[in-house]
Amino acid sequence: MGASPWPYTAVAATAGLALAAGVVTAAGPWDSSGQRTAERDRAAAHRDAGGTDHRGGSGMAGAPKPAPSAASVLTGLGSATNVVRSPNGRALAGVLDPLLADPALGDRRTAVVVDLATGKRLYGSGPDEALTPASTTKIATAVAALSALGPDHRLTTRTVYEPDTRELVLVGGGDPTLSARRNSAGQASLRTLAAGTAAALKERKVRQVTLSYDTTLYAGPELHPIGVNDNLAAVTALMADEARVDASTSGPPVKRIPGPAADATRKFAQFLNEHGIRTTSPGPSKATKRAQPLAKVQSPPLSALVERMMTESDNDIAEALARHTAVATGLRADFAGAGRAIRDQLKKLGLPLKGARFKDGSGLDREGRLTANLLSRLLLKAADPARPELRPALTGLPVAGFTGTLTSRYADGAAGIVRAKTGSLNGVNTLAGTAVTRDGHVLGFAFLTSGGYEVTAARTALDRAATALTTTR
Repeated sequence: MGASPWPYTAVAATAGLALAAGVVTAAGPWDSSGQRTAERDRAAAHRDAGGTDHRGGSGMAGAPKPAPSAASVLTGLGSATNVVRSPNGRALAGVLDPLLADPALGDRRTAVVVDLATGKRLYGSGPDEALTPASTTKIATAVAALSALGPDHRLTTRTVYEPDTRELVLVGGGDPTLSARRNSAGQASLRTLAAGTAAALKERKVRQVTLSYDTTLYAGPELHPIGVNDNLAAVTALMADEARVDASTSGPPVKRIPGPAADATRKFAQFLNEHGIRTTSPGPSKATKRAQPLAKVQSPPLSALVERMMTESDNDIAEALARHTAVATGLRADFAGAGRAIRDQLKKLGLPLKGARFKDGSGLDREGRLTANLLSRLLLKAADPARPELRPALTGLPVAGFTGTLTSRYADGAAGIVRAKTGSLNGVNTLAGTAVTRDGHVLGFAFLTSGGYEVTAARTALDRAATALTTTR
């Protein structure tokens, strides 16, 4: 159980995470109760939406509603300013070893626990064995995208006009949160883009156009290697409302719309028509350099997209961020290029990549591989006070018993003091995140397991292991 001490103080690390009530004084996206303001706002906007994971879960109908306030999340934690020593590693092993030996977790399991204040590894079991990570892959995707693009980056959807051919081109900017709904809930609005485009065309005395759409920002196949699956729309640079046929905003919808780009453009044509602009039936095209810009709309900042991806385990955002990481670094924006881009960014950050295999951005591909060591180091890197641009990878983690994929978990355990990214595929159950000890120490943990096919029992076993960290001294 090797250690890699960092020159952090317990105060700095805990303030950066904003998990201990006594030190929630650092600047950041937090309200006075310690809840992320993004969580609060999304809870208010989506009171009937739970989280999602690869198997559905709390995002399904009838799930518990996300808490509109997490005022009690920090209750009882006290101040971490007097924490001097890390929890005892030997005692930690005595607690975790039997919990992780639970048969419900299957025949393969690895784990690492680190002190986020010092960087010291406190516990390790098979730390360098690479296993299928499922949705905990999104932690790597988040860190890579934030590193390559920065937290303030926005995704732009725009329109351009080819005056020689009277062609109007809707240019996809790879924003999976673009919305065609009347209430776009703070996302970029296709209706707003249509209004701006119509006004610009009328200034040019144009009221009829040939309508096309451009999705060339991305390359390669749109279909994920897992095939058609309601957990994910076709991966394209242009879509509206994640190609959902229902009004859901998270979790697997009833169905996904085939051909998301064409569908979004048909909706755009309807909105243009409402503003007096007639169009032809849309088809694919590519905007030229001589095309005249008309209007544009932009996504929320990348920090907010990362938080939404992490909290709701949003696969569409994950694949989009992986592609944008490739675009930003000059690699081909397909599945293979996105995987290389994620690896390259993590390598630049000095993270341990032995055995890691990045097949997608979401973790839906079972061929992906991560180690518990890498996941724990990703958490450490995101907690580094010198890398504030990576912090959304932590602030987006679901809060146990309160938000996202952990809304309906930890009801009788460590609600509010565990934050973690879940992962679930058939026979694969993973969990990685942070936990606050009785003494106010913030720990990072990564649990990867394989062979446990009873998902409820496996999740319960993982939750017990994470809860045990909160009782550690």
